[in-house]
Amino acid sequence: MSNFKVGGKTLLELGYPKSPVFRLAINVMDEHFSHLTRDEAIDILKKVLADPAAYVADDKLGKVAEQLLTPTAPEEIALRETPVPYVVFGLDNIADGAIQQLNNAVRLPVAVAGSLMPDAHQGYGLPIGGVLAADNAVIPYGVGVDIGCRMCLSILDLPEQSLLTNEDEYKKQLVNWTKFGAGVEWKKREADPVLERTEFKEIRFVKNLFDKAAGQLGTSGSGNHFVEWGIATITDAQNEWGLAPGNYVALLSHSGSRGLGAQIAGHYTQVAKDLCPLPEKARHLAYLDLNSEAGQEYWLAMNLAGDYASACHHLIHKRLINAMGATLLARVENHHNFAWKETYEGKEVIVHRKGATPAGKGVLGVIPGSMTAPGFIVRGKGEVSSLQSASHGAGRLMSRTQAQKSITDRQLMQVLQEHGVTLIGGGLDEAPGAYKDINTVMAAQADLVEVIGKFVPKVVRMADGGPPED
Repeated sequence: MSNFKVGGKTLLELGYPKSPVFRLAINVMDEHFSHLTRDEAIDILKKVLADPAAYVADDKLGKVAEQLLTPTAPEEIALRETPVPYVVFGLDNIADGAIQQLNNAVRLPVAVAGSLMPDAHQGYGLPIGGVLAADNAVIPYGVGVDIGCRMCLSILDLPEQSLLTNEDEYKKQLVNWTKFGAGVEWKKREADPVLERTEFKEIRFVKNLFDKAAGQLGTSGSGNHFVEWGIATITDAQNEWGLAPGNYVALLSHSGSRGLGAQIAGHYTQVAKDLCPLPEKARHLAYLDLNSEAGQEYWLAMNLAGDYASACHHLIHKRLINAMGATLLARVENHHNFAWKETYEGKEVIVHRKGATPAGKGVLGVIPGSMTAPGFIVRGKGEVSSLQSASHGAGRLMSRTQAQKSITDRQLMQVLQEHGVTLIGGGLDEAPGAYKDINTVMAAQADLVEVIGKFVPKVVRMADGGPPED
């Protein structure tokens, strides 16, 4: 009986996967087993395929066995031809790139519904200002790189006049008790319940991030992150805290989960891309099934990062409130880079808000303007078409590069003086002119939130320039 030469057709008939194992198996059989008959060669190939682990140590068939044990990349997942329902708020002021990104997102196989907030602009995966409800799946880039990026507003018992007449003291304490920028840490570390979380012990990838998280607790990021003193004006007499309408000194901060969140986002985004290959235009929208081990790991790590971001804000506020000898009267805070389990049309879905504020009925939030424009304290109206969401700020009008090229230091100083704002740090990429008009944005979402107060910044601290974390 003549010798048998193995080919790709034979391997396919035997059930070998379409992968690099094809070429490897053909070469190995040709080099070491070309003297065998067809039946003998097929018998060997069948045994290796049935139990590759038993052949890993074999000096001839070991490489074939190893390749069989290596997971093969799944086939590309097609997008829907017809998008699920979505609504765009403030369409006239949103660039085409952001709308196209949402168009890709609402064609994912797991998409249920979407919406785009009036401050939206282009990002990675979901646009900034994008909201997407998904069926039992979470999209790491639908949450964002800076997981749990959030706002925190503390209203204090200090008289308004003290900020206007004693600004130097407020500025001094702001410098003393805040740190900004990528990688910055406090030399003296604070204990906090979030650092005792079991996720730091039970999730292998997160375990290696504990030291970074402990060192960066209570610090702020770069880019558009800030801590600022200002005047909060309560306008709703029926406010949730029973405060008399009027003006109060307040502290507002914007930052996220620092290096912890960035590392989690980067790792699980790559895991999602490996497990969920999508067409090139949608590749950043790779998702993880929440029934999978990777999906559960990311969900736990994401929630840890969100709670860590909250702990960072609380520590910053605690230090500054104590430094000024103040008492906390009220607090409003909210994430805007996160995913939540919520109900949509009677079914549990995963709602991603990447640069969007939760605005369920009665839910409080803070929507900032810029370093000179007012921010707004809002109460959600629970609008279903927006997936119970609102904008997370004014939104960028210019890219960072564009702002740095078209806005001068002199122009920035002039607008700061006109509004009576003292700036510590910051850069031209964060100049007020780089942002949309917050009043236009608020008008476009009047059906989504009601305004119960305002915040006007007076002493602002930011990083000394550099790329954003979200």
